Amino acid sequence: MNNCLNLTKELINRQSVTPEDAGCQQLIAERLEKLGFKSTHLRFDDVDNLWITHGDTGPLFAFAGHTDVVPTGPVEEWKTDPFKAEIIDDMLYGRGAADMKGGIAAMVTATEQFVQSHPDHKGTIAFLITSDEEGPSINGTRKVIEYLNDNNIKIDWCIVGEPSSDKQLADVIRIGRRGSLNGILTVKGIQGHVAYPDIADNPIHKASAFLAEITAAEWDQGNASFPPTTFQISNLNAGTGADNVIPGSLNLLFNFRYSTETTQEELQTKVAELLNKHNLDYDLNWKLSGLPFLTESGKLVDASCNSIKEICGIDTIRSTGGGTSDGRFIAPTGAEVIELGVVNDTIHKINECVKVDDLESLSKIYQNILEQLLIK
Repeated sequence: MNNCLNLTKELINRQSVTPEDAGCQQLIAERLEKLGFKSTHLRFDDVDNLWITHGDTGPLFAFAGHTDVVPTGPVEEWKTDPFKAEIIDDMLYGRGAADMKGGIAAMVTATEQFVQSHPDHKGTIAFLITSDEEGPSINGTRKVIEYLNDNNIKIDWCIVGEPSSDKQLADVIRIGRRGSLNGILTVKGIQGHVAYPDIADNPIHKASAFLAEITAAEWDQGNASFPPTTFQISNLNAGTGADNVIPGSLNLLFNFRYSTETTQEELQTKVAELLNKHNLDYDLNWKLSGLPFLTESGKLVDASCNSIKEICGIDTIRSTGGGTSDGRFIAPTGAEVIELGVVNDTIHKINECVKVDDLESLSKIYQNILEQLLIK
């Protein structure tokens, strides 16, 4: 009993602030290797990744997750040492408790129980673990998927252990995510004295009509699985800090969270059309963080919903809300991908915590899913 809780504590106590892994993956590998798992440690630049498997036939079921965590913020504001797991009032506190060392511990302990009971299970069980999810997400899951593609390894089903739950464990699973497209825009003007606007060109004034139009635009109406595409400005700045200088440029960072009703190319084209409509002199660079993906139905979704009903006694909600996850790198391979994990209300916050009982329950859900999909 409490195997999941104990492993979660061990992982929290390792200071794996992104991109550091701090030995978490080695700990996981050593536990699973005792059951016959074969480990491949993949280091790309400063990022540690682990691909570890049990079995060598199809179908391939993968758990995916990350050992890196975000910085703690002001340590003095925590009620506990963020890297010394501690239980207070049935809650386990520590950085990564919810995002997502609790999820990883549940995956590992569920798999241990399953393989011990079914050593000759059908198919292959795999873990794809990175230390780059909370960082740039360049040398982590993205690179591991490239490695798998190069070696003709195809994931059929994947559970990403991100904290998907809202109010109680497993009340929500993520069956997809919106795409995320970032724009870095510079509107050019001519710097000058505020008293002589006739020989300057204020980029803030020039861009104001464009900004009013783009922030009011409707990009699509969404669909049954996705809300409408949204546009948000995350940063806007101009000027030298002086009150008598017309700035020479306006810098803008913005983001689209977009549905499957709109493509990346359509968004980029519409933005360019608006900029040109307002006769702006500009530079614009794009950064795609992830394409939208959706696993609306299939064996994995069915098994997950059945398991949640059996273990938690609730009908889970299938959602595509929230931010991005590493599922965006896995889904394009054709895998069925969902996110299923603990409650997310304290992730990235001071005093991050998880309900102790939820850890063992999540492990049971994962084990039940394995039993539905991989028992001969």
